[in-house]
Order: sequence, then C-alpha cells, then structure tokens
Amino acid sequence: MSKLLKIRDLVQEMVDKGATSVEEIHRQIADMPFDTLEKIDITAPTTKRVRKIHDNTVGGVYNIIRKINREVGKLAGELLDQVDQVKKDSGENY
Repeated sequence: MSKLLKIRDLVQEMVDKGATSVEEIHRQIADMPFDTLEKIDITAPTTKRVRKIHDNTVGGVYNIIRKINREVGKLAGELLDQVDQVKKDSGENY
C-alpha cells in the first residue's frame, strides 16, 4: 500500500505547488493594470482599495484550494488504510 500512499503524496504535492504557481501568475497579471491605474492621481485611491480586495480574495481562493487538497489527501489516506486493513483481514497478498 505504501506505493499508493507515495502516489497520493506526489499528487497532493503537485496540486499544492500548481495552485501556488497559478496564484503567483494570477497576481503578476493583475498587478499590471493596478500599477498603471495607481499612477493616475484621480484613480489611485480607489485602485489601491480595489487591489487590496482583489489580493485578499485571490489569497483566500488559493488558500481554500490548498486546504481542500490537504483534506482530500487525508481522506485518501484513510480510505487506503481501510483497503489495507480489509486485505490484511482477508489474508490477501499484496
């Protein structure tokens, strides 16, 4: 069963790293118009407030993705443990 747990760990790590990479790209792309609008005196105050809301929202969304990923990993581990126990109880070789 350890092979399946290693696969689970690998998938979980890749999802986590992928979410972090996408978040970084998302922020870099969003920074471009925010940076431009913050240079304009009349739009700067509103842009700063909107950027803060955006950044908090983006951070929250990607944090939720990573949290769900951890929870799915825990669930997968529990299910794999149950399968392992059933196989041990039945005397199956694996």
